[in-house]
Amino acid sequence: MAGQSIERREILRILAMAAGVASFPGFSKWSFACNHIGKPLAQIKPAIYRPSFFTAPEYAMVERLTDLIIPADDTPGASDAGVSEFVDLMVSRDPALQRRFRSGLGWLNMRVHKTWGKSFVTLKPEQQTTLLESVAYRKKFRPGDEPGQEFFNLVREYTVMGFYTSEIGLKELDFPGLRFYAESPACPHKDDPEHLHLHPAPSQ
Repeated sequence: MAGQSIERREILRILAMAAGVASFPGFSKWSFACNHIGKPLAQIKPAIYRPSFFTAPEYAMVERLTDLIIPADDTPGASDAGVSEFVDLMVSRDPALQRRFRSGLGWLNMRVHKTWGKSFVTLKPEQQTTLLESVAYRKKFRPGDEPGQEFFNLVREYTVMGFYTSEIGLKELDFPGLRFYAESPACPHKDDPEHLHLHPAPSQ
């Protein structure tokens, strides 16, 4: 649902943002794509992530939303990468985001209750998908759903950000420009540092 292509310039922007939360020790799954730089000390991750901002019911919604936006198929999805953990920590550090996410989650549950008499997480997967498609695709927009459209765009933005700054997401991109080295690769000719015994380059 996300449309998982992403511009390389955008990758660099979101990597810079993600670097600010990469040192948080509470992540259970999410791991920054560039953690190998500087050879940081290995950390023992907790078995379960404890949300920093969302309540338990809110966090369950965020988990499901991110998984619907980037589902696992023949490749890992948002759940595998721990994207909901990233979203929670990012939101916890920004009061403006907190208001937007809490308001959006409230709108979503209200919309679901009005239509099906249930909460979002108790809907069948096909019902959840139908609802998200109504706020994700212009041809399916309904009058009065503008807050939902805005909220879906917000969730999608942070889902994509969390996925493509994780180790799993980076591998999916296979983006050579982000293959960093902690140290410069050594010269392979250690026994001939001045390259005196190399064959001359062929003449053009």
